[in-house]
Amino acid sequence: MSTRTRPMTSDELLRFDDPSVRVELDRGGLIAMPLPGGRHGRIGSKILRRVGNFVEDHRLGETYTAETGFLLQRDPDTVRGADVAFVSRARLEPLGDPEGHLPLAPDLVVEIVSPSDRPGRIASKLTEWLDVGARMVWWVYPDRREVVEHRPGLAPRAITAAEDLDGGDVLPGFRVRLADLFDGGA
Repeated sequence: MSTRTRPMTSDELLRFDDPSVRVELDRGGLIAMPLPGGRHGRIGSKILRRVGNFVEDHRLGETYTAETGFLLQRDPDTVRGADVAFVSRARLEPLGDPEGHLPLAPDLVVEIVSPSDRPGRIASKLTEWLDVGARMVWWVYPDRREVVEHRPGLAPRAITAAEDLDGGDVLPGFRVRLADLFDGGA
């Protein structure tokens, strides 16, 4: 058994190999997360398709899946993933096409609440995303059929399944009926 005496780096995390868990790096420490279930994946896939198609059609930037790491802090390193993320073309162009973790926060972060998520962890992660530069965070609550939109300096806004979810100034013109993201296709 080896005992780690120093924080793990973003580069070391890229070589981490344990397919049984998803991991993030929190100030150099590994955080293991259970793989999400079917409903979580179905909703995430619908959001990714809708946002991704809109972003591609309007040449706004790129969308990313949960497997993408965003390097939010160095020394010690913090690498987070979002269930779905969007980064604008203007912010990506200076980076080229990095093979490693993206050294920025997404413009839009979408997090789908899982049964293992706890309120304190959700609040902490939300604060972190906004503090490092995310312009909008959607917390998706499948059980409540609701999305809570968070933006820096503004009060949270709850959007129910009877309403439309829109991209505001982060994804101008994007709109989807929220119920369509929750409803199953079987």
